[in-house]
Amino acid sequence: MIIRITLRALLGRRRALLLLPIPVLLIGLTAFAGSTNVPVERWAPMLLNGMGLGVLLPLTALIVGSSALGLEIEDGTITHILTKPLPRWEIILSKLVVAWLVTTVAAGVPLGAAGVIADSTQLGWGLFAGAAVGALAYSALFLALSVVSRRPVIIGMSYILIWENLLGTYVEGTKVLSVRQFSSTITDTLTGSLILKSSLSVTTAVVMAGVFVILATALATRRLRSFSLAGDTN
Repeated sequence: MIIRITLRALLGRRRALLLLPIPVLLIGLTAFAGSTNVPVERWAPMLLNGMGLGVLLPLTALIVGSSALGLEIEDGTITHILTKPLPRWEIILSKLVVAWLVTTVAAGVPLGAAGVIADSTQLGWGLFAGAAVGALAYSALFLALSVVSRRPVIIGMSYILIWENLLGTYVEGTKVLSVRQFSSTITDTLTGSLILKSSLSVTTAVVMAGVFVILATALATRRLRSFSLAGDTN
């Protein structure tokens, strides 16, 4: 029931239209770059990693993840869910599943298509798999932010822009806490190449992605338990 209601709410709102421009632009630019004589190794890291995994995936996850439960908290309709005899963990997991699926379709599918256009089906599947893992970690993180903070989008954007695209790119020690690095590492491992120039081991990427999901989900569940029936988070 929660999954169906959340899907309807997410896909029926105007903010769903925000998910369209970047995928279209990514596929268009990839097709253009692929039609040139420039080797794929020169432009793929910028488009597929920088724009795809660095912009499309996290922004999509932020829009979807912060809305899956955050919108209900903002308008007070969360009380309808809280009055039902459902465990708080079940509510959080249902919201997380929806956010993950929507993000994977909205970002992972275009990334996979861009990979096929850029190089091969193998790269496409690798990008899709890496994006799916990243989508799960991002969705858990941004869903938790929507429960613990009244400004999840601002905090999420700060994480994406400062930690991931600045520190996570140039400061070696911060990469272990970068979801973007998890996705690029998994992609490079599955494709047997270093086209995205990842720097983590696949074991580290998988373990840390799991840590992100478990801790964020636990935090969101614990915080939701403290909500009153009035939807007050104070």
